[in-house]
Amino acid sequence: MGEYHVDAASLAMPRRRGNSSIAPAAATDFEWKLRELGLTNETCVSSVQLRTWCAENKNHRYIPEWLLKAWQMQVDPDLNSAA
Repeated sequence: MGEYHVDAASLAMPRRRGNSSIAPAAATDFEWKLRELGLTNETCVSSVQLRTWCAENKNHRYIPEWLLKAWQMQVDPDLNSAA
């Protein structure tokens, strides 16, 4: 019988695609609200419901800067997000 050779590389864990050490980012409250309302980035500017939610939460939740600018909303930098 022929000789069977096993190298160290073949004993290693199977290769996987991508970087498995990076966990997927969790959705923000804003992203959950978009899903709940069935909106996309293209349709959210015209949503009265989303604008109301953002006005109520702009100092406590993440809202994209481009959307705040589109609605001319200002975030109060003196408010503590943990309050």
